[in-house]
Amino acid sequence: MSLSSHVQELRKKHHSLEMQVEEAQRSPAVDDLTLTSLKKQKLKIKEEIARLTQSAHA
Repeated sequence: MSLSSHVQELRKKHHSLEMQVEEAQRSPAVDDLTLTSLKKQKLKIKEEIARLTQSAHA
């Protein structure tokens, strides 16, 4: 898998998690632990995307 396709897949996952977070925030049935977990996953992917794109430009 090339770097650009890997980053593209990570962006898709990030977007999917963003949608899940937004949905969870609107749903009273979702507990804070689940919401926090989703946000942490989203942040981890965002940091990985930033790391990969930065190393590609270095």
